[in-house]
Amino acid sequence: MTDYRIPALAPEPVAPPQTAYLVASGDLRPSANIAGWPTQQLLEKSLHDAFAGLGWTLERAHEVDPVKGHGFIDSQRYGIEVFRSVPKDAPVVVAEAVWQYSHHVLAGLRSHRGPILTVANFDGTWPGLVGLLGLNAGLTKMGRAYSTIWSAEFTDRFFLDGITSWVETGTITHDDSHVRPLPPLPAGPARDLGVALADQLLAEKAVIGVFDEGCMGMYNAIIDDELLNPLGIYKERLSQSALYAEMRKVPDEEAAAARRWLDDAGLRFEFGADEATELTERQVHEQMKMYIAALRIADDFGCAAIGIQYQQGLKDLTPASDLPEGLLNNVVRPPVTSRDGGRELYAGAPLPHFNEADEGVAVDALVTNRIWTAMGLDPATTLHDVRWGETYPVDGREEFVWVYEISGSVPASHLPDGYASATSLRQGPVFFPAGGGTLSGVSKPGEIVWSRLYIADSRLHLDIGRAAVVGLPAEETERRRAATNPEWPIAHVVLRGITRDQFMARHKANHVQIAYGPDAAAADEALLAKAALFDRLGVEVHLCGDTAI
Repeated sequence: MTDYRIPALAPEPVAPPQTAYLVASGDLRPSANIAGWPTQQLLEKSLHDAFAGLGWTLERAHEVDPVKGHGFIDSQRYGIEVFRSVPKDAPVVVAEAVWQYSHHVLAGLRSHRGPILTVANFDGTWPGLVGLLGLNAGLTKMGRAYSTIWSAEFTDRFFLDGITSWVETGTITHDDSHVRPLPPLPAGPARDLGVALADQLLAEKAVIGVFDEGCMGMYNAIIDDELLNPLGIYKERLSQSALYAEMRKVPDEEAAAARRWLDDAGLRFEFGADEATELTERQVHEQMKMYIAALRIADDFGCAAIGIQYQQGLKDLTPASDLPEGLLNNVVRPPVTSRDGGRELYAGAPLPHFNEADEGVAVDALVTNRIWTAMGLDPATTLHDVRWGETYPVDGREEFVWVYEISGSVPASHLPDGYASATSLRQGPVFFPAGGGTLSGVSKPGEIVWSRLYIADSRLHLDIGRAAVVGLPAEETERRRAATNPEWPIAHVVLRGITRDQFMARHKANHVQIAYGPDAAAADEALLAKAALFDRLGVEVHLCGDTAI
């Protein structure tokens, strides 16, 4: 008789009454975890105090590591081990004050049986809100129920009422009255354009190039082929090592020519001499090679859009991808020819780039590019992190003005004077050890359409609405930039008919996509056409806030 070694599972731990377990997902980069740890400690103290005020104990599920210098879960394997010690039916609080890699905790959260609360500090200093929204989107994609809350002070009524509801019922209910289903669309040129472009995409199909899919831990940013392909869109999965290899083939004179073009266009570089902390000529030269290499690889594979997942892997080899990304998303940019010099690549048009290889943005950017081009509008798009915000007087009325920022790049046409109002500053060494310049500035006032494609209930959804980028006094702009990342571009955004908490509760992504219309009427028409296109493709469209539809 064979004697098998049958593993014996340890008995499941049992939670004491009125005890919740705190976990903290962090970055993959040790430097970022160390730098953000003091802010995380402040968040956790506030949470402990708030739960204690309700007679509850908030127990940390994993220790602070004195050798690492922080208490974050910094790998998927570690996250799995942490959740083995958490009672399966216990309430779990995922506390986020920094950018985090969702896959560090998603494995544990997927199989956890107890109620889950995600919580962040409403603060722009570190991107905790960005991390929270990315994690929420991942939980939504996997179909795992959760509640979410946020606060600037953790003593406000909104926050205290929320956690009271959660400890008593396991849920928090937020106001989503700003969301409504897409009604039957009125006949007219905008609807007809959207339908026609959808039919063209389904018939002719399109390819998006994805460099190192998923390597930043954004589970929510991966649109599975089974959902993507029915839209007429297919992935070309590419490697960042191939991008680096192609950069090595770009002649120095071609990179220098692209740099001269930017100088002539008015882009200002803030150079220094210290490679470790300052922007250098060499770093920008490498970025020009990346820009040229990206266009050539996209052309090789017939890509209608590309996404570079720069931060892991490539960050250890070469300067940041942000400046190239901003150039790719703009109609007017340094010309790049094919390798034999015989033709200009993507002449007179953007090559839409979806930052951090966010495939929800990829689909959105591709669609927006086609609609805006067909309507004769500027097709430049960008995604932003939903970073933070505060109220501020706008045209004599108190408005909640969001800080939208993205890691160093916007298309120049989103700035008041194009490249002439842009500055390139060095990316911070905490996240970007090899440096590299940004394409930074303050986005021009104007009417925009915002949107987000995401997965919920195993199908694709689109939230879409109208907003305005507003102008703020220079001193307020600088205060907001200093409170976040001053080297990154910023947009001051007022959402139409959506409060701060409505947006936070509803938004299923760390990113939001924006595109300008020349005026309100044109932006309304573009929104209608975009809604019609996605509806025709079978995506469930949700109108958010005040729209003309």
